[in-house]
Amino acid sequence: MTEFAPDNPEQEETKKKGNLNLRINLFFFSTFIIFCVIIIRLAILQFVEGPTLTEKESSNIVKDVPLPPIRGTIYDAAGVPLAYSTPTQSLYITLMKDYSQKNGSKNRPEAEQLAQRLLDVFDKYGDSDKKMTKQEIIEAMDLDYKKYAGYSPRRIKMDLSQKEIAYFSEHKSEFPGISIEEESVRHYDPDTVAVQTVGYIRTFSGSKTLSKYKGIDEEQRSGDVTTDPGLIYTEPEFVGFDGLELMYQDELRGKNGYKKVPINPRNMPEGVDEVVPPVKGNNVYSTINKQVQIATEQAIMDQLSWLHTHPVSGRTHPDATTGFAVAMEVKTGNVVAMASMPDYDPNIWQTGSVTPDNWKKIQNIYQNGTIRSFNPGKKGDHPESVVLLGSTQKPLSVLLGLNEGLITTNTYYQDKGAAYFGKEGHQTRVQNAGGHVYGGMDPARAIEKSSNAFMVDMIGKRLYDKYKDKSIGVWDEYMTKFGLGVLTGSGLPGEWKGRKEYTNVKQAGSTQSAMAYASFGQQGKYTTLQLAQYTVMLANEGKRLKPQLVSKITDEKGNVVKTFKPEVLNTVNFPKSYWNEIRRGMKSDVSAFGDFPYDFARKTGTSTQQVGHKLVDNGVFIAYAPRDNPVLAVAVMIPEGGFGSQSAAPIARKIFDAYDQVYGLDGVPKGNANNQSANGTTGTNGSN
Repeated sequence: MTEFAPDNPEQEETKKKGNLNLRINLFFFSTFIIFCVIIIRLAILQFVEGPTLTEKESSNIVKDVPLPPIRGTIYDAAGVPLAYSTPTQSLYITLMKDYSQKNGSKNRPEAEQLAQRLLDVFDKYGDSDKKMTKQEIIEAMDLDYKKYAGYSPRRIKMDLSQKEIAYFSEHKSEFPGISIEEESVRHYDPDTVAVQTVGYIRTFSGSKTLSKYKGIDEEQRSGDVTTDPGLIYTEPEFVGFDGLELMYQDELRGKNGYKKVPINPRNMPEGVDEVVPPVKGNNVYSTINKQVQIATEQAIMDQLSWLHTHPVSGRTHPDATTGFAVAMEVKTGNVVAMASMPDYDPNIWQTGSVTPDNWKKIQNIYQNGTIRSFNPGKKGDHPESVVLLGSTQKPLSVLLGLNEGLITTNTYYQDKGAAYFGKEGHQTRVQNAGGHVYGGMDPARAIEKSSNAFMVDMIGKRLYDKYKDKSIGVWDEYMTKFGLGVLTGSGLPGEWKGRKEYTNVKQAGSTQSAMAYASFGQQGKYTTLQLAQYTVMLANEGKRLKPQLVSKITDEKGNVVKTFKPEVLNTVNFPKSYWNEIRRGMKSDVSAFGDFPYDFARKTGTSTQQVGHKLVDNGVFIAYAPRDNPVLAVAVMIPEGGFGSQSAAPIARKIFDAYDQVYGLDGVPKGNANNQSANGTTGTNGSN
């Protein structure tokens, strides 16, 4: 019998509990040790190794720093450069430290010392006419990152002299972060050829008032832009701000090059990984011919001087200080001359802005008066650059009357020198210029003699009688079809539609009154370009051609990228007899064309308008030549110049002569053949 005695049950239970507690304690202790190790490791990563790892990671970030391209050239029709760029050397600086007031104020004195040292070099070796101040240099450095990121180079000075280039090249180590980069400077023909049409440039940072650049800036700031770094705009780059420079900005700009620059955690550069060169912009060939343009500009200025010393309609016209002219080919729509005078030298915009003194000189002449209306800047009350059409409206009034059945080509009218309209007892009287009584006439003679009475009685009043209050809409439809009161389609930035004063019935007094005044050109103000386009329609019998300012675009190698052909915007279909009647009537006496070797169609105009508390007479003139095979149409406006036959017509004559010399109105260029009338007396007597 074996001796065996089992453990006490209570002791056995106590033993089991002790083993369980030991295991639990070991588990928690082990867990505690593991968490301590993790926490310590995280602390080491965060506080000891963190900056090193972050910098290592950030060193993998590469930014694209743009390199500006050379802007394309704008040529005249014969290949003469009107706006072109030449290479130049500019001083840039890339900030190697944080100099901002927020985080780098302790480094600020160092930046100011650098600015002073740069100024000393500029003063000693730079051109005397390109002086800078210390404050301008500090602003260009953009120490507080208002314009540029930390890694972006800042342009300090353009167009360095050879001495400046040599000095900075030899002492580069003394100026941390500086570099000399090749850029381009924009130049404009020193003869100031069609400057308002060609336009000018400004910096991108100073151009965001224009919707085009405002939109680009907003897209770039939002990050919603193309991934191609060559298309990114930079703050200091130059962009077109007006005229062809703005109209063809995308073609002229080219494509940025760029440097791939590694960036450290402070957003500062660490060398250059790669350089992609820029692509030069395309070249734009305008339809403007320099020779014809210069002749047009000179003709306007000569005529303005003549008006100041020779009486027109009984007195001199010292307030005739501006003039506008457009010459447009009838078959192509090409604008060969577009003059807004006086003009100015756009080279003053080379730095992207103008000095206050220069701004005072150009503020009333830098805009294109052939497409816009603006104040001439003279003391007192004066008409703007766009005036009423006056009698140049009458060919269209007759066309409207013929097409609406108000008159026929055989209509007979007895001109008594005046016409009346309005309520019985309260009638308004409109008389012919000078109170002339022309007697019996048909529509053609009404145009030739410029009969206000005919237009009121046979067109204005009859149109109202036929349509009553709807007559304004009918009139407007005809004006629109002939390009009056609507954009010409030229594409020039800032073009004005004109002012349809006939729609203001309250101002006119009544619908009938509005139609009466509109019939002889006193209810619509339109631009010189609109007037030229309208004249082309009279010449080609109803085709409204788009005014073409550019014939082709080529790349830097001369390959044609795009060509521009005649474009018909709309067509008005009238019977041939109507056009013949108009052509027959456009033959008023104009002494300036006395020995003109071509038969031509023309219409003089004197638009009388209330300005302030006085009436002023503006000279207007339209013509096309030759009469039976039209080649060129010309429109001229001289605010406050008096009768159009004496103030505006002599300018048109010189434009036709210049075109004849270069191209030939009969297809045969006359070259430098002597043309007496081109240098003849201006402002001779004639009708209005």
